[in-house]
Amino acid sequence: MAKKYVYLLLGISFIFIGCTRLPTNFEKKESYAYKNTEKSKIAVEASKLSQENLDKTGVYILKNGLDAFVARIALIEEAEISIDVQYYLYHDDLIGKLFTHYLIKAADRGVRIRILVDDMGMGDKKKDTYAAILDNYPNIEVRIFNPFSRSSGRIKQLVTSENPVTRRMHNKSFTVDNQVTILGGRNIGDEYFDADPLINFADVDILGVGKISNEVSESFDEYWNDKLSYPANIIIKKEITQKDIEEYKKKLDKFKEEEEGGIYHKALINSNLAKSIKANDVEYEWGKTKVLSDKPDKLSTSLSNEKYNLTPQLEPYFNNIKKELIIFSPYFVPGDAGTEYLIDLVKKGIKVKILTNSLSSNDVGIVHSGYMKYRKKLLRGGVELYEMNESLESKEGKKWLGSSKASLHAKSFILDREIIFIGSLNLDPRSIVHNTEIGVMVESIELGENMAKKFDQQILKVAFKLELVDNKIIWKGKKDGKEIIFNKEPYTSFWKRLGVGFMRILPIESQL
Repeated sequence: MAKKYVYLLLGISFIFIGCTRLPTNFEKKESYAYKNTEKSKIAVEASKLSQENLDKTGVYILKNGLDAFVARIALIEEAEISIDVQYYLYHDDLIGKLFTHYLIKAADRGVRIRILVDDMGMGDKKKDTYAAILDNYPNIEVRIFNPFSRSSGRIKQLVTSENPVTRRMHNKSFTVDNQVTILGGRNIGDEYFDADPLINFADVDILGVGKISNEVSESFDEYWNDKLSYPANIIIKKEITQKDIEEYKKKLDKFKEEEEGGIYHKALINSNLAKSIKANDVEYEWGKTKVLSDKPDKLSTSLSNEKYNLTPQLEPYFNNIKKELIIFSPYFVPGDAGTEYLIDLVKKGIKVKILTNSLSSNDVGIVHSGYMKYRKKLLRGGVELYEMNESLESKEGKKWLGSSKASLHAKSFILDREIIFIGSLNLDPRSIVHNTEIGVMVESIELGENMAKKFDQQILKVAFKLELVDNKIIWKGKKDGKEIIFNKEPYTSFWKRLGVGFMRILPIESQL
């Protein structure tokens, strides 16, 4: 999770005087997902598919960044009634600019667009200005979730504020005409769609058609109308003129024209997925689904109150595991209870396999300090641990993860090769206890078996397998087709290991 390090400020013993309050004397109009979308093109096509697969949802896995981008833009172009956008981060980069360009084009066609973004990635002058412009654009409304005050520094607010600013909306969803939706781990930004030359997050989304969209819309509406959701113009005190709007639109139009020779524009024209979405012949897998999400009230209640939490909703599924559990979690801090749970599964004869980031591939090194202390115990208990191999020398591995400079960002579970979970939930205290998340459970033997088989076939090509030798951890991986073994954190410097080792002794695990 980008910018995760800021939560460590909670453990700093600086004392600030006073706190900053947010505006309270304003009106906010409630709005909800449109229910009368049955006549839209997407709705008619979705209805035909659903009638052929009663009580099931059609799902398509978006494994690489290009497909994930194409799916979103193709759906925006097909939208006729509404688009709901909910993200933790929304960058002003190549992907962000193109995404916004197409949203504006949809708004010009009369499509209602609601954009809900967490404030952790906002706050600088440029982003605030663009948010304010979009909020003033016809048919577009922008709301900022759990905002910081713009009249005081963020560090001070993180330490002293009465508002729950250390707890964030980490949800990620995108829904068109209340008929088709995309859930998963991707934010809107280059690094999530293979467009960043320095790092690409290996991620996964799920494209869904059917009742899944209605469930996502219900969750979106809860957040959109929640007390922590503020209209952008209430937080961002900037007067927007018609000239500002026109100049911003021209800027995006020009940017899009300059990118017309790029791979993302070409993919929109030539990719099989874009063509399939527009022709309504996407090869969906059909299964029973259930959207699981935290309630927004989670952020304003006690940490010990699980009434509004997603994780209790997972318990029935995890309690019924019989043979195997595969976990993808970029930030993995199981804690004592989670460690014991996983070891107990192994004692029952259940295989447990976990893929997480290595220290070298982790974009938030501090989180690795919380994970390190549990590795030996998990290995002794028979849990299989794998950490991303930064080198990714094999062509197969690069193809599977979509990048030669990948950092794991996918959040997914495979239960008994029959049920899969895809969403925004990491297995760490921040996701489980502090932030809000969303995801979907899909009951599909075809999908479960396919994902598990690919894990087995590719894992040693993209990751290190951790083993204990004389009570010391070794990392077994591959480079240039040959096995390599490390007895220290692979591809890391002495100073990086020293720094993370020091963080390990700090009382900060609950904030990771």
